[in-house]
Amino acid sequence: MGQRAALYCRVSTADQSCKRQERDLAAFAVRAGYKVVGTYKETASGMRLDRVERRRVMALAQWREIDAVLVTELSCWGRSTTDLLATLKELETRRVSLVALNGMAFDLATPHGRMMATLLAGIAEFERELIQTRIRSGIAAAKARGKRLGRQPGQRPKSDRMAPKVLALLAQGRSYRLVGREVGLSKNTVAGIVKRNRSTAARGSLSAADESDPASRTSAPCNR
Repeated sequence: MGQRAALYCRVSTADQSCKRQERDLAAFAVRAGYKVVGTYKETASGMRLDRVERRRVMALAQWREIDAVLVTELSCWGRSTTDLLATLKELETRRVSLVALNGMAFDLATPHGRMMATLLAGIAEFERELIQTRIRSGIAAAKARGKRLGRQPGQRPKSDRMAPKVLALLAQGRSYRLVGREVGLSKNTVAGIVKRNRSTAARGSLSAADESDPASRTSAPCNR
């Protein structure tokens, strides 16, 4: 047998199946003379970062237990052009090729593989520039409509929701840092909750004082 290969299959939703990909990859491996060391299948969106099976394939490459990764198409492997290029470079350092059944083979040790990687790098840069241009255009259009960008005052849904619990824990003598860790907020956010609570309490005290002072509720007599 020839080079060692890992078969990687991915579908996006649970109602899809990897069976066709697995069958096609296994048949291709036999025709091309690859020795299959394992088949790795997962159901995950292409945009997810936490793809467990792909990490296992990358670990095989790191341990030098495979020479190639076989996929039915590049979109099954890479989340984006940038992600594809990054993983290609990582595979290159392990001397592992990425081969797709559509005829795309990325072996960066060869002139053809390096050319394809260079093209991908250019496409990735083009994609980044397009995204940046769209973001800038969107911001400019929003400002022209008078829309205020960023988080507006009072838009603190999580910290406002957690405020009673934060204040209760602080009342037990815990530090800002410990309370933040327990409720999943930063130390600065905890401090902000305390500051807002003190301001609210101070305003309430002033209002109560005004209501208890009769002079504050009657107008001074006019001098005629």
